[in-house]
Amino acid sequence: MQADKLDVNEIQKTISRLYQRINDRFPEAGLVEVCRRLHEVSLEADKTVRWIARPNYWLRAGVGGLITLVTGLLVASLLQLKLDIESITLYDFIQITEAAVSELVLIGAGIITLITYENRRKRHRVIEATNRLRSIAHVVDAHQLTKDPDRLSKIHTLTPHSPSEGLDAFGLGRYLDYCTEMLALISKLGFLFVQDFHDPVATAAVNDLENLTTGLSRKIWQKIIILRNRPIGVDG
Repeated sequence: MQADKLDVNEIQKTISRLYQRINDRFPEAGLVEVCRRLHEVSLEADKTVRWIARPNYWLRAGVGGLITLVTGLLVASLLQLKLDIESITLYDFIQITEAAVSELVLIGAGIITLITYENRRKRHRVIEATNRLRSIAHVVDAHQLTKDPDRLSKIHTLTPHSPSEGLDAFGLGRYLDYCTEMLALISKLGFLFVQDFHDPVATAAVNDLENLTTGLSRKIWQKIIILRNRPIGVDG
């Protein structure tokens, strides 16, 4: 991994190792399946990152050819245009000018649309991939919602509808740690999409993902801090 760039292969290895760690300690937990899915998404992210970084020369050539054709037709039309300047009134001049400006605006808008088409395709791909990661982040958060350190307190009492919990203090701590690691890796995967693609809209989507994972991690770390500050020897 370079000192100033994230390496998608290293992130994939880290996710794979995290999956093995979770599976070793909590083989029956649903978090194992979530991490396995995250690893699958990381493999897809590798393809997406390479697709974004690769210029589409065929598309660029087609756009360039179309722009050249439109420009040529416009120039040819102007050369064939014959005006009797002496007979043109001010009203006619204003009408011709307005029509010419309208046509130039439409042609310019069309050219800009064609030029930015490749960038918009990549932007759409980034937003789509980022939304998938955002969904996984919410799933991770859902798995840790019932992991409450207060249940390890001796004064804690269960109700008939309380979630079943068989983790001790150490196991609960490891489970919450794994959740924070997954959220951090989700954020890193998202950044890969814009690491070499400097598009404001795509970057904003990735920043939103990072804010989401940071906020979810903060909630989990509050539980971890409560767990670590429990008096020694106090167990459920």
